Amino acid sequence: MIDAPAASPRTPDVAPTVARLRDVHVVFGLRPALCGVDVDVRAGEVLAVAGPNGAGKSTLLEVLAGTRVPTGGTRSTGAATAFVPQRAAVPDSLPITVRDVVTLGAWGRLGPWRRLDATARAAVEEALGRMGVADLARKPYASLSGGQRQRALLAQGLARGADLLLLDEPTTGLDRASGDAIRVAVRDEAGRGVAVVCVSHDPVVLAEADRVLHLEDGRVATR
Repeated sequence: MIDAPAASPRTPDVAPTVARLRDVHVVFGLRPALCGVDVDVRAGEVLAVAGPNGAGKSTLLEVLAGTRVPTGGTRSTGAATAFVPQRAAVPDSLPITVRDVVTLGAWGRLGPWRRLDATARAAVEEALGRMGVADLARKPYASLSGGQRQRALLAQGLARGADLLLLDEPTTGLDRASGDAIRVAVRDEAGRGVAVVCVSHDPVVLAEADRVLHLEDGRVATR
């Protein structure tokens, strides 16, 4: 693991640990995806995860999110977590609006299908505004461009009000305005104490991160 130049005077090396992986292994059939990975994720930092395709980056995010149980090793975290995947294909026939997508994040505060309270509704509106999709709130999610979809998904993560924000290639293939908006939101979240883990090939994202974790063949690479 190496440290990238810090983007602020914060000292993430002394910040509280929000999530920790120790000696984590993940095997798919006979193929190892992660091999003995140790990671500490700290409050108020942006940790970028880099490496070639197939290095295990997305699998690492899934383990941190708790959506994949490791074959071996341990995951420990008590943090509320928001996992923002790469923008997914949504059938045009699915009757879900941008507001619906973002509201799913707010339900993470309360539990599914409960009536939103004033705090949760305010979180949805704030997230829509921060990601510049408030004017699209009533539009079908499937009708949006790739950049608009990714901003809506990040707004969902913001509405969750999580302590640990996990992002998988959030700026890949996006127009400059969408990429800039996402990077600003990421830095703002870290500034308020959220731990952000971002898988990315984007050199700008890597340069702006507080730390960069390089994976190669499922292992942490030292550089």
